[in-house]
Amino acid sequence: MTARAPHRRPPRVELYERIVAAIHDGTFPPGSVLPSEPALAGELGVSRPALREVLILLQEDGVITRKHGVGSRVSHQLPPRGLERLSPVEALLDTQHVHGRRLAASRDMPTDFSAHHLRLSGSDSTWFWETLLSADGVPACFAHEWAVDDTMLAEVVPEGPELLDGAAGASGVEAGDRSMSAVLLAATDAPLTGRSTVGATVLGEERGTAMGRPAQTPATLVTQVVSWGSQPVFAAKYLYPAGAPLLHVRQRR
Repeated sequence: MTARAPHRRPPRVELYERIVAAIHDGTFPPGSVLPSEPALAGELGVSRPALREVLILLQEDGVITRKHGVGSRVSHQLPPRGLERLSPVEALLDTQHVHGRRLAASRDMPTDFSAHHLRLSGSDSTWFWETLLSADGVPACFAHEWAVDDTMLAEVVPEGPELLDGAAGASGVEAGDRSMSAVLLAATDAPLTGRSTVGATVLGEERGTAMGRPAQTPATLVTQVVSWGSQPVFAAKYLYPAGAPLLHVRQRR
């Protein structure tokens, strides 16, 4: 058996976490001004373009503020550790007994939804998964999920293309399949952020049949886009029919 190469995080992730660790250990306390970009790049042993990219991400996450002519200042109120971490869709179902059944796993041309949210052109390809999740034996969530192409995905989730390709090449359907969000989030330490919207719809014929429910069953539609900095990585539509187990959402503090 060939030994598996150790998981290596993208350099941007490591630099981001080094700066955050320095803030939390008091090297750069809240309210302090960071050294100039040339000085900080020299201290960290990185290039100025790499540092500048990570400083932008830190600003987007609320860790620092930046003003032209002033420089970068550590925020007085830091976001708690882990704020940028996401949970897989399975964790939203208010039960410990969640099982999945993958209905489709393939590489497809972008849909209107995935092209828009992942900023793809018509010639790009995306990974697509369709998974039915059940909670305590009751169909609870219909998941449609898309990921960017291999080159971009590998920057954030080095093992991502291999993981998605393995599922696409699998034959048959196995109990215990996980959502794409669960698979990708478990394989990366990158500081990803998510943006979600909630709406109302009905199941429709195909999804109603898969869930054993009438086509006109009301459903909550959650759309989500997960990004690394300003780059979208994967997008999803999650459909929760009326009568399914409640969604369990914790307020951020």
